[in-house]
Amino acid sequence: MALFNYTKEEKKILNKMFLLSGSLFAGFTMVKMEGNGFALTMSPAINALYKDDDAGRKAALKRHTNFFNTHAVMFNFIAGLAYAMEKEKVEKGSVTDDTIENIKVALMGPTAGIGDSFFFNVVRVIAAGIAIGLCSQGNFLGTLIFIALYGGLQGVAKWYLLRIGYTMGTTFIDKVFQSGLMGALTKSAAIVGLTMVGAMVAQMVYVGLAWTIKVGDTSVVVLDTINAIMPGLLSIGLVFLLVNLIKKGYKPIWLVLGIMLSSVVLAFFKIF
Repeated sequence: MALFNYTKEEKKILNKMFLLSGSLFAGFTMVKMEGNGFALTMSPAINALYKDDDAGRKAALKRHTNFFNTHAVMFNFIAGLAYAMEKEKVEKGSVTDDTIENIKVALMGPTAGIGDSFFFNVVRVIAAGIAIGLCSQGNFLGTLIFIALYGGLQGVAKWYLLRIGYTMGTTFIDKVFQSGLMGALTKSAAIVGLTMVGAMVAQMVYVGLAWTIKVGDTSVVVLDTINAIMPGLLSIGLVFLLVNLIKKGYKPIWLVLGIMLSSVVLAFFKIF
């Protein structure tokens, strides 16, 4: 019995998605990271599902360009799941745009941790250990073996994970709707997604304020005083400011340039 049973059209779409997933980092940016690659990978599914709805197709592609970042192999599992949810949305109308985005965001962190731990810390190390042993003896097969083990295994995993995500997605969504848990799932995914975003802000955003105020013989380090009130207050304040500016229509690239220019000016006056 076949492991996966798909229609001819589904096979065609999944094959195209697999090939396009190889260009994931071709459109990588520091603003959206893998967002552009996600939209490109989803394009065969979106074009097929929304072939008679031009406005819906454009909206779906734009939605999938939102910020996204996970391990390149585990990415395919989420892409397959997103295909299943998009199909459910178009055919039954039971899945909303917010549900799709919330589940994507909620899965970013866990899948990144799994992918990094297994492929980068286990498969890569084992493949390199075998290859280095051969290369140290002057055997050129060491290089080929590393490529086959590390690159080849990732390719095979991406192929199956895409299909597993799609298969699990359709089955899972049907079960969730039958049990009436869709509202709870959507809310839970939103909470997890926001938690992940908050954790990323705490880890990646840092305001390096170096301003010291002298009062008589006493020096007050402004950053220490602010952090005593609430650790990371300036960082979260900067994030909310940037989000507010983006909502008002400011382009992210101009905000990045503005931060760079402000940092240079403030560093000149020894505030940064």
